[in-house]
Amino acid sequence: VVPQFPAVEIHRDWSPLLDRLKKETGLNFTLVIPASIPEFEEALLAGQPDFAYMNPYHQVMARRAKAYQPLVRGSNLLTGVLMVRKDDPIKSVSELDGKDIAFPAPNAFGASLWLRALLSEQERVRFNPVYVKTHSNVYRYVTSGRAAAGGGINNTLADEPEEVRANLRVLMETPGVPPHPLSAHPRVPAAVRKQVTEVLLRIAAEPDGQALMAKVQMASLKRADYARDYFPLEKFGLDRYVVRASKP
Repeated sequence: VVPQFPAVEIHRDWSPLLDRLKKETGLNFTLVIPASIPEFEEALLAGQPDFAYMNPYHQVMARRAKAYQPLVRGSNLLTGVLMVRKDDPIKSVSELDGKDIAFPAPNAFGASLWLRALLSEQERVRFNPVYVKTHSNVYRYVTSGRAAAGGGINNTLADEPEEVRANLRVLMETPGVPPHPLSAHPRVPAAVRKQVTEVLLRIAAEPDGQALMAKVQMASLKRADYARDYFPLEKFGLDRYVVRASKP
């Protein structure tokens, strides 16, 4: 699971769903939470996980690297949001020129990759990116004044406590795109991929299952389709903003 949140929160939200999935499929699942988004990317692009919950551009990268296939996704579109403190006098993006802007990681899609591209190419803003590992950290960097602005996404911002959200103001928003998919490595047998997909869709159709899916950012679950949902992202030209993990 891509570590958008602290590990304890991811474990809290994903474990009940995986327990339910294990019970209904008879399959065993081990929840793996990398320490950082770059570590997640390294494992993903090496093809290590059988199943992975990844951001939309990770799906593009993982498709190219190891032919990962998206199975399901939520229905609510993902938008990147650039935030400042609610009481900050900044009114336009141009006022961020030369400022520190916090991001979770270089390749976090809506919260970093796409925002950095738009700031650089569309807004012509020069800025100093500060990478702080998680979306939650970004929001707190901004509210504490340690960064002039920060990048997040609508889904993770909505999950923050009211006292955090009340101190933030959205300065800029990206267009919406299909959200994070749960994807499978091609080594996973087709029958297993189909079984997991069907069971997840069935769980999501039940009232208690809807709550489980909402916890893992996949509300109103639907089948994912690479050509329809993620292939269009290949045309955005974001590769030049991707930061490749360096090897020791």
